[in-house]
Amino acid sequence: MKGEENTAQSGQPEEDNKKTNDNDFSKGSIVRHILSLAVPMTLAQLINVLYSVVDRIYIGHLPHASAEALTGIGLCLPIITIISAFANLFGMGGAPLCSIARGGHEEKRAQKVMGNSFSMLLLTGAVLMILCLVLKRPILYLFGASEATYGYANDYITIYLLGTIFVMVSLGMNNFINAQGFGKMGMLTVLLGAVMNIILDPVLIFGFDMGVRGAAIATVISQGASALWVFIFLTGKKALFRLTRESMKLKASLVKDITFLGTSGFVMSVTNGTVQIVCNAVLARYGGDLYVGIMTVINSVREIATLPLNGLTSGAQPVMGYNYGAGCYKRVKSSIRFITVVGIVFSLILWAVVFLEPRFFLHLFTSEQELIEKGIPALQIYFCGIFMMALQFVGQSTNVALNRPKQAVFFSLFRKVIIVVPLTILLPMIGGLGTDGVFWAEPVSNVIGGTACFVAMLVTVWPTLKEKGADSSGAPSAKTR
Repeated sequence: MKGEENTAQSGQPEEDNKKTNDNDFSKGSIVRHILSLAVPMTLAQLINVLYSVVDRIYIGHLPHASAEALTGIGLCLPIITIISAFANLFGMGGAPLCSIARGGHEEKRAQKVMGNSFSMLLLTGAVLMILCLVLKRPILYLFGASEATYGYANDYITIYLLGTIFVMVSLGMNNFINAQGFGKMGMLTVLLGAVMNIILDPVLIFGFDMGVRGAAIATVISQGASALWVFIFLTGKKALFRLTRESMKLKASLVKDITFLGTSGFVMSVTNGTVQIVCNAVLARYGGDLYVGIMTVINSVREIATLPLNGLTSGAQPVMGYNYGAGCYKRVKSSIRFITVVGIVFSLILWAVVFLEPRFFLHLFTSEQELIEKGIPALQIYFCGIFMMALQFVGQSTNVALNRPKQAVFFSLFRKVIIVVPLTILLPMIGGLGTDGVFWAEPVSNVIGGTACFVAMLVTVWPTLKEKGADSSGAPSAKTR
């Protein structure tokens, strides 16, 4: 009777018990579980990045105005990044809590966390849209716009902001599909929108001669389709726990927990936006609009190149969180070892490829010869310390998965705000580095920040992952597997 009562209270039919068992990360191969989520999540993130990257590829090849238009799009990136940051705040904040609750067999709490996250995404999206539309002109000029580039930036961001809620829902709530173990479904969520975007972009940009406005319209329509897909799945029968009106009623304690844990992802995104703003401003001063365009291309290359690393660590988070909630600490350690080794190997290969073939990556985004020639050394400098970023990703994802928000937030701030921003301002003044100083700030921060984050994780987290007894978080004792 007790089992029937629990099933009824959670709102799950009997057939859902089988789905829950199928998504039990405390049994079977750790590597298989991580890869089963990481591969589709990487593809999903790749597809998601294509929303903006494909826009830049097409815009970068507009006749007669490609450099100015590409720079205009680049000026919008900090705003887009900040919107994504708020999606991460509630999406990446709620999803690990769901994984931990699932591991502890607290289905009602998992459902409530998801519903509260959804409500906060809707409310925040509406507020962001209004504020950014009202303040867009001063914001764009603050970010480094000139008379030659403001028009392109304004055309793009005005339309993009109208789809803010779509972005929040599709990006934020897709985390909950992955947290339930449906990695392939999470991939299909963004695949739908990305395919639409890839098809609509050339039609609207070139076919209807709409330029940057066409790119923005294509993105909004595509994000709307993805958001609808997410909503239908999370309210449907296949989900382990579902969005309901009851679960969407805000509870202060849950919102606090979600926000606290999500602050790490939020800070990472906001600080990325901050770095983009500072880089654009300093580059505009030392190199003009051309170097702002180069940084736009470099950011695009970085987004694509680091996707497998981000997908790997993101795919490990639900597995680590579930096993941590279940008290299976050896499996948590195995997860950390696996993503560390694979992450370092991948980032070393990435470094070599970008260093040897920089022209290929630049050609993807522009045919402007001057931009390509001056962009080659900039790209090589920027990526020369990329292998150390793997350590940052591992440390950050471990802290988030195990509900250690203070550590995750600190190291997000440490690398970007304490290291990158000051170096971006100071290095161009030293030894006549100029624009090269801006690009050197990234590898220096990767070495210092990545090492500090990973070592701190080994010192503070690793010793607590003992199979006997519970740690201070109150996680249950592990069972012998």
